[in-house]
Amino acid sequence: MKKCFWLSGLLALGCLGISWAAAASAEDQKLADFFRQHLEEQLRQRPLLATELGDHRYDHRLDDISPSARARWKEDCRATLAALPQAVNYQALSRDGQVDYEIFRSSLERTLWLMENQDPWAEDPRVYNQYLNDSIYLVLAQSTLPRETNVSNAIARMAFLPQVVAEARRSLKHPPRVMVETAIRQNRGAINFYEKTLFDLVGRTPQLPRLKAAANAVLPVLRAHQQFLEQELLPRATGNWRLGRDKFSRKLELTLQTGWDADTLLQMAEAEFARVEQELYVVARQLWGVYFPGQVIPPDTPEGRRQTVALVIQRVGQEHGRPADLIKDARATVARIKQFITAADILQLPAPDRCQIIEMPEFQRGNAIAYMNSPPPLDPEATGYYAISPPPRDWPPERVKSFLEEYNQHMLQILTIHEAYPGHYVQHEYANRVPSLIRKVLASGVYVEGWAVYTEQMMLDQGFGAGDLRLRLNQLKFYLRAIANAILDHKMHCTAITDEEALAFLTRRAFQSEGEARLKIIRAQQSSVQLSTYFAGRMAMYQLRQNLQQAMGPRFALGRFHEAVLLCGPVPVKYLPELVRRQLQEKP
Repeated sequence: MKKCFWLSGLLALGCLGISWAAAASAEDQKLADFFRQHLEEQLRQRPLLATELGDHRYDHRLDDISPSARARWKEDCRATLAALPQAVNYQALSRDGQVDYEIFRSSLERTLWLMENQDPWAEDPRVYNQYLNDSIYLVLAQSTLPRETNVSNAIARMAFLPQVVAEARRSLKHPPRVMVETAIRQNRGAINFYEKTLFDLVGRTPQLPRLKAAANAVLPVLRAHQQFLEQELLPRATGNWRLGRDKFSRKLELTLQTGWDADTLLQMAEAEFARVEQELYVVARQLWGVYFPGQVIPPDTPEGRRQTVALVIQRVGQEHGRPADLIKDARATVARIKQFITAADILQLPAPDRCQIIEMPEFQRGNAIAYMNSPPPLDPEATGYYAISPPPRDWPPERVKSFLEEYNQHMLQILTIHEAYPGHYVQHEYANRVPSLIRKVLASGVYVEGWAVYTEQMMLDQGFGAGDLRLRLNQLKFYLRAIANAILDHKMHCTAITDEEALAFLTRRAFQSEGEARLKIIRAQQSSVQLSTYFAGRMAMYQLRQNLQQAMGPRFALGRFHEAVLLCGPVPVKYLPELVRRQLQEKP
């Protein structure tokens, strides 16, 4: 899962050129100038957004999130959408300029729709946690400004946190219970951050007395917020988390931009799910004799095939490390994966490598096992973080065991391919060097997640793991999860499926552990459409690859195809066939 979204760094990636810059027109410059003006105003109004994107001019401030300020955000979006066709002549743009124009316009339309149809300020207390936690953590953990400047900015920003808590009290009405429960857990992590983790992160500093004073002022605010969440908000948390069929369908259309409506995507997912189920059975059948020597394989019936896969997955899952070694084990996989990428000419890896593997901060846990927070484009020399969440300390032993079986030594390699190499980290390093500011700021989540899922199978197809069937078993299981995400996303928001029915689907059909499945149900209840982006993006990437490979025949080179996809920037996938074909034709 990729965290955050992106802005521009106008650099080149080694010898890999970006071909569209030479074709830019005068009207393209008008579009670029108009977008920069819009972006500058957004960064001024939203200091946390600026920090996430790597612009540190506003790190000492925090957003005004009052109702009047939020109303201005909506009106600014509406006004920008109306002004765009007046400021830029679409017909006079180069083709790449037209693509950027369409991306910008579609983003404004989607943002406005979200503002008019969803109200997270009243319905989702986790929105406020981003200000209470990420606003300080990102300044200290990722900014490349001098450390003492970052410490000063963090101290200054902490003074705004009481306003965030006060606005949460005013605005939160009757949110869904599941969102409040997650906010409660995350706020406990925030309290721990200001008590201890903050000082571990900063280290020795002459500003330590000021830092401690600022943190000590925040702690009673957070403890009072915890009391509010637990004692006032939770009892009235009666909101409905389901988006509903009509809103889900429209949001999906605005987000995917693939031409597939909600029902079509569900049909595609269900067909692909059945295909991958069969592949899993074929692999599990080959492993049966390894793990169950002398035992008769279950009968070749629907239930017998399910039992075969489940039993082999359970046995392979025993090959795992210890909780204390999870981060160390993830680091160990990176060297092998990077070596293979280079040797097999999968693509040119970015240099220098700025990716670090860290333990996920406690206040960011609760939605996913891992995320990649890549160097932000306005601060592209910052460190990227591949964050992994170990099992929480308060989990009982049986739940920890289930977690480690789910993320065994084989699955951990697939996860690292997805999140880091050649998945999210590599993709975003390429994106940071694409000339188009619009393409990076308004990165398509379908492209981003689709690329990462596509790389999982591709790496094994090209020989990573030397044909290890245990690795293939986990890759297929991980991909089945992506498909299940889309099915679950649709059914959770468009039907009356119960938690028990969803749990049965994920554990019996998708072979997920109960702990993992319960977390996924919570995630589906706390989001909408995002879980569909993995499958939709992967299908678009895979279909493009197949079509080009067939069309080009012996001229097709896999590494050059991958680089061409990444050099387009994170555009909506509907543009990839056109842009990738041109990139491949124009490369020397």
